[in-house]
Amino acid sequence: MSSNKWETFSAETVQLLFTAVEEDDIVNEHTSLPHVIDVQCSQDNIRNYYSLCLQFWQDGFTRQQLLRLVHQLLKGGELSETERMQYKYIRARYKHLRFAQRLYSKKHESNLWFRQTTVVLGHFQDAFRNRKRNIIRFYGNILRIYLSMPVWMSVHYALRHTRLDSESGFIAYRQEQMRALKALIAKPKLTGDEFHHVRKIISQQVSYYDTLRSVDPGNQDACQISRFLANINGLMGDRHDEMVADKLEGRKPYNEPTMLDVDLRQRLELLLARYPL
Repeated sequence: MSSNKWETFSAETVQLLFTAVEEDDIVNEHTSLPHVIDVQCSQDNIRNYYSLCLQFWQDGFTRQQLLRLVHQLLKGGELSETERMQYKYIRARYKHLRFAQRLYSKKHESNLWFRQTTVVLGHFQDAFRNRKRNIIRFYGNILRIYLSMPVWMSVHYALRHTRLDSESGFIAYRQEQMRALKALIAKPKLTGDEFHHVRKIISQQVSYYDTLRSVDPGNQDACQISRFLANINGLMGDRHDEMVADKLEGRKPYNEPTMLDVDLRQRLELLLARYPL
């Protein structure tokens, strides 16, 4: 099922999603989970959730605004604190829609150009955070191509004509992701790539519950699961930032196997224990 006619949500609902996404990496020790996580999701809701994620991305910024930030850094300038936050929020909208494409689409993968743009936005952010001029120039010039009008229009078309999965396919995909998570954390040590894979699974799951709680604000279970996952995401995000900085400064190889923090492992194991597989 695909269509270019998607639901339009109120500004209030979009703001609820913005707030949820903003909390995605906030560490909060006082989080818990429902005794059983409900994995059911209707076909109508799959469509509504993708619609909201698409609207969240489309309405949040313009191509010109993002290009201006890229060009400013390419010319050797710095971003103000306000501009850094603007960049952070634009990237968050890209990431949320990329997760939506992986979750809800029939193929469970994001459009190639859109996926690549999201990845490069992350590398570019790492570069200017760590003041690596050569890396800023490298990824900045790639972004100029990815944000050119022909690519931009192609991406817009593909996003609006995404084929969505069935209810059973969507549930099976999420359970498959949880089984992959279970296999990963069974290892005593994780490489950088494996750690990043664990975080991607968690980030994708939290994006789902962020969207669900925005469309259905009265769903307390969705809010509870969202906050629990955001706590894990925040802990992993802090650690991943350290790993990237160590790599860029030559202190430690990114893929050197490392023990998973005990507290983090316990939280992941609790999630798996409550998730119907």
